[in-house]
Amino acid sequence: MNSKIYLSSPHMGGAERDYVTEAFDTNWIAPLGPNVTHFETSLEKYLKNNCHVAALSSGTAALHLALILLGVERGDEVICQTMTFSASANPIVYLGATPIFVDSEPNTWNLCPNYLEEAIKDRISKGKKPKAIIAVHLYGMPYKVNEIIAISKKYEIPIIEDSAEALGSSYKNQKCGTFGDFSILSFNGNKIITTSGGGALIAKNKKNKEKAIFLATQARDEAPHYQHSEIGYNYRLSNICAGIGRGQMEVLDAHVDLRREMNQFYINIFDGIEGVTVFREPSEEFYSNHWLSCILVDEKRTDLTSEKIRLALLKDTIEARPLWKPMHLQPVFKNAPYYGDTISENLFKSGLCLPSASNITSEEKGRIKCILTKLT
Repeated sequence: MNSKIYLSSPHMGGAERDYVTEAFDTNWIAPLGPNVTHFETSLEKYLKNNCHVAALSSGTAALHLALILLGVERGDEVICQTMTFSASANPIVYLGATPIFVDSEPNTWNLCPNYLEEAIKDRISKGKKPKAIIAVHLYGMPYKVNEIIAISKKYEIPIIEDSAEALGSSYKNQKCGTFGDFSILSFNGNKIITTSGGGALIAKNKKNKEKAIFLATQARDEAPHYQHSEIGYNYRLSNICAGIGRGQMEVLDAHVDLRREMNQFYINIFDGIEGVTVFREPSEEFYSNHWLSCILVDEKRTDLTSEKIRLALLKDTIEARPLWKPMHLQPVFKNAPYYGDTISENLFKSGLCLPSASNITSEEKGRIKCILTKLT
């Protein structure tokens, strides 16, 4: 049997081991130390735009802290893009707040500005002005930044920019992760770079970074004894994991190039194939890291279906996966308000994520191409 080709597997560059070994040799095993500091600094230099980065245990933790720092409490409402992974929405519920889901637009598959404004107006008319907007760069594709920011400013509702999938992407030459009032990154094992498990909160000023770190280290007051005036969390990234991150930052741009090459690989395969469209940037203003390369299959124009393609790949132990199932269709969120049409629902029904890792070999590409070519 052929070895499995994963959807998005970790890809080490080599230097990670050196930084981890250094942490062991110097006994910096705790959730603090030189690797954490260097990792945060390297991210700040990469993102630019006067960003302040707090390295945390996960992107979900970063979202949770961002909501807390924006004052979200029980009974509040937070707008969230429906076309996303559940981790974008779950922290809203952690705080006892209600997610208000909003549909996508068809060009970037991200938060629709029209439905966003409709949702805001309606919630305000009901006496519940949303406390925040969670906007996601889906699969590495930047959302319509200018339009979303304009609405945010018009109604004075802050943006939490979910860049979990978008490190290395940019909009109008500005890096994703720098547009929100707060932004978050994920370094889960399947992301563009990994720390095994980890994430980061990006703040506009040092004060908010320091507050995030305070909350992420159990909110310990300055005292010789353990004293706590606020509820805290155990959310700091370990120095060991940060060592992996330091090594990964050295190959980030190369990984982005390789992911983009995978996207072009699929564009070439499906070029001229009726009914199959590869997800790509709508204009030159958008630059996607193509964390995952995705296709849409129009069953009205082809005998293929996304499921038929998935099963054909699976037969040769090649992983492919449907797009995220929209949050408003998830059983756990069945009672949450929703604004939009069926754009995200239709994307889910007809879309498929294809193997996209930066370490897919030429031989593995050949296997993928052989199966897809036979199908088309």
